[in-house]
Amino acid sequence: MISRRAALALPLLAIPAIARAQAARDQVTLLLDWFINPDHAPIYVAQERGDFARAGLDVRIVAPADPNDPPRLIAARRGDIGVFYQKNLHLAVDQGLPLVRVGTLVATPLATLTVLRDGPIRQISDLRGKRIGFSVAGFEEVVMGAMLESAGLRLSDVRLINVNFALSSALMSGQVDAIVGGYRNFELHQLDIEGRPGRAFYPEQHGLPAYDELIYIAHRDRARDPVLRRFIDATEAATHFLVNNAEESWRMFIAGPRRELDNELNRRAWASTINRFSLSPGALDRNRYDRMARFLAERRLIRSVPALDSYAVELPAATR
Repeated sequence: MISRRAALALPLLAIPAIARAQAARDQVTLLLDWFINPDHAPIYVAQERGDFARAGLDVRIVAPADPNDPPRLIAARRGDIGVFYQKNLHLAVDQGLPLVRVGTLVATPLATLTVLRDGPIRQISDLRGKRIGFSVAGFEEVVMGAMLESAGLRLSDVRLINVNFALSSALMSGQVDAIVGGYRNFELHQLDIEGRPGRAFYPEQHGLPAYDELIYIAHRDRARDPVLRRFIDATEAATHFLVNNAEESWRMFIAGPRRELDNELNRRAWASTINRFSLSPGALDRNRYDRMARFLAERRLIRSVPALDSYAVELPAATR
């Protein structure tokens, strides 16, 4: 940032040039899925390193008060790009929201089914008759059903309890015997820090197809907007820098107003998440999306399997 004294020393002729350069940037509003955390590292590295600026973008990053807001705001054209979940995109599109996946942020599942390591549950079949905590009704029940089926059980064999977003505390306090939906790069570390380490079972190893945990979405009408391609290319550059320069990227992530994120939990989460970011965020694994759509349709969570191009695309190459 140019200091006031340095700015006064600039030749007057340079000031209009700076103003024109700033005005030439395309304004982009990016809506995160939830509060700022290491899952968003490539976005903040791109911001701090100047990747967005070099792409001609002025990106305003907004953390929503409600994680349900981003898809609705993007559908209403009150934001340009949103961070969302692949599995939830299928549901939103089935409900009529005009959304399209334009890129991938986290390319592997993060959710788990977790129990306490020192508890009696050693395998999924041990959950018979147990209480399982969850945060969001709908998809988590489908996840739980599929995982139980892999062990010869049914949903009726367990008791589901909505614990809102207090997953770890519900498990540690004994309110529930297991939690579904906790992230392997967060809740597992949180439990370990609290001295109550967990044992995780991974959905993609127990009945669910693999999926992208976090994706970038936009309004369907903007699927060919070159601004989106420039955004994705900027985050790709930032991701490659991040994986090659983890410590320097961490310092960028906790810079300025994000200093409060510099704690043990986020440091552990950072290390656990780096190898899960998509190195080719613009690339689309068509089979992965079609496979999840068929899985959800078979379980009646969506009405039918839509044409893939109607909700997931690879953006055209940038022309800038």
